Amino acid sequence: MSTKIAKGSLVMLIGSFIFRIGGFIYRFSMAYLLGPTGYGILGLTLPLMGVLQLSAEGGIPPAVAKYVAEYEAKGDRAMIRQIIKTSFKLIIVMGFLLSVAIFILAKPLALGVFHKPEAIIPFQAVALITPFSVITGEFKGVFQGFYQMSNLVITKAFEQSFMIIFAVLLILANFYVAGAVIGTAIGYAVAGVAAFILFRKYVWKLIKGTKRRSRRLNPPNSFDEAFTFIKELRLVKKLLLFSVPVVFSSLGELFMYDVGTWIIGIYLPAQFVGYYAAASPIARLPLIISMSVATAVLPATSAALSVNNRDLIETYINQAYRYVTIVVLPASLGIAIFASPIINLLFPGYGFGAEALEILALGMLFFTLYTVSASISQGMGKPVIPMVALAVGTIVELALSVFLVPKYGINGAAIATTIATFVLMVIVAWRTLRYVKVKLQLGDLGKIVIAAVIMAIILMFIPTTYAYTSAYHISIAKILALVYIAFLALIGALIYIIVLTLIGGLKRNDVNAFMKLGNRLGPLSPYINKLAALLMRFAT
Repeated sequence: MSTKIAKGSLVMLIGSFIFRIGGFIYRFSMAYLLGPTGYGILGLTLPLMGVLQLSAEGGIPPAVAKYVAEYEAKGDRAMIRQIIKTSFKLIIVMGFLLSVAIFILAKPLALGVFHKPEAIIPFQAVALITPFSVITGEFKGVFQGFYQMSNLVITKAFEQSFMIIFAVLLILANFYVAGAVIGTAIGYAVAGVAAFILFRKYVWKLIKGTKRRSRRLNPPNSFDEAFTFIKELRLVKKLLLFSVPVVFSSLGELFMYDVGTWIIGIYLPAQFVGYYAAASPIARLPLIISMSVATAVLPATSAALSVNNRDLIETYINQAYRYVTIVVLPASLGIAIFASPIINLLFPGYGFGAEALEILALGMLFFTLYTVSASISQGMGKPVIPMVALAVGTIVELALSVFLVPKYGINGAAIATTIATFVLMVIVAWRTLRYVKVKLQLGDLGKIVIAAVIMAIILMFIPTTYAYTSAYHISIAKILALVYIAFLALIGALIYIIVLTLIGGLKRNDVNAFMKLGNRLGPLSPYINKLAALLMRFAT
C-alpha cells in the first residue's frame, strides 16, 4: 500500500539532497564572490524572484499535479491532455504580465522601500527569469502528476547546474549581483528545454491522439474534435479554484522564510542581510526531507481520495508524518547544537549569523511538519486550510519582526520566524487531521522525540569551538574541521539509532525504506545493507 509514496519520496529525497548541495555551492560561490554587502543585495533579490515566480505560475503546477493524478487514476487521459494545454495558456499570459510589472516596480522598490540604489538593476533583471520559470514549473507539475519523479529531478538538475555555471561566469565578468540573477534566468531557460524533451519522450506518448468523448449526440465510438471554448472556461475555473488558495499558500510560505530578511533590509545595512541570508539556507536543510515526502504525498492522497480508500489515506498520512519526524527532528537539533562551526565552514566570514542559525533551526523544524500537513490538505482538496493559516502566521511574523529586529538585529528576525512557524504548524496540523478524521500514532512519534532529545543532550557536551577556521582559503585546518564535523554527525546518528532501537521506536518499514535508499548509493550499498540487516533484528 505504501510503495507509491515511499518510492516517490525516495527519488525526491535523493534528488533534493543533491540539489541542496548544489544550492549551497551556488550560495557559497555567491557569498565568496560578492562579499557580505553584495550577498546581502542578492539576499533581498532572491525572495523577490520567488514572489514573482509564484505569482506568475498562479499555483497552476500543483493544480496540474493534482488533476493529472486524479484523472490518471480514473483512466481519463483525454482530460489530462486538455488540462495540460489549458494550463499552459494560463501561465504564459500570467508570466508575461508579471515580468512587465516587476521591471516597472524595480526602481521604486529598491529606492523607496529598501533604500538601496545598488539593488535596482538586480531587481530589474528578475523580469528575465519569469517567462522561463513558469514553463519549467508547468512541466514539473505534469511530471509530478504522473509520478515521474525521475524526470522532475532531471529537470531540476539542468536548472541548477546551468544556473551555477553562468552565475559564476557572469560575476567574474564584472556583472556583480545582476550577473547572478541573469545566470539564474539562463538556468531556467535550459531547464525548460530539457523538460520539454522529457515531456515529448515520456508523457506525450501517453496522451497524444486522445479526444474527449461526446456525452450527447455522437455515437459511442466517436469523439469531439475540439474542446469547446465554454468547456475550457469551466476548466480554467476549476484550475483556478484549486490554484488560487495554493498560490496564496506558497506565497505565504515564502513570506514565512523571508519577511525577516526584508525587515532586516529595511532597518539594517546590506551586510546584515548577508549574514542572515547565510544562516537561513542552512536552517532549511531539514526541508529536504519534508519537501520530498510532501511532493509524493499530494498526488498519492489525491488518487486515494478519488477512489474513496480511507485505509490508504490513513496509511499515507501516518507514514508521511513518521518519515519526516524520524529524520528531521534529530537533524534540526544537530544543526542548532553545531551552528557556529557549520556556518563558519560553509560561509567563511559570516559567523556573525551563528546565533540566528541556532534559533532558525528550531523554527524550520516546525515548518517541516507544516509542509507535510499542507500537502495532505491540498491533496484532499482543501488548500484553503494552509492558506488561512499562512495568512495568520505571516501577520504574526511581520508584527514580531518589526518589533524585534530594531532591538535584537538578525536574532530578532530569527525569533519572530520561529514563533510564527510554531503557530503555523499547530493550526494546519490540527485542522488537517480533524478534516481527514485521522489520528496520528502519537506513541511512535513520542519515542522518536525521546531518542532525538537524548542524542542532543549527549552532543551538547562535545567541544566544537576548535572545529573551524574563518579563513576564506581551503586549508588543512578547514579540511580537518570538515572531517571532525562529519565525525560528530556520524556519532550523533549512531546514538540516535541505538536509543530509538532500544526504546522500541524503530519499525521494520523504517528499515526497509533505509535499505531501498542504500541500494541506490552504489559502493555504499553493501555496508548499508549490513547495517539494515542488523537493525531488522531489533525492529518492531
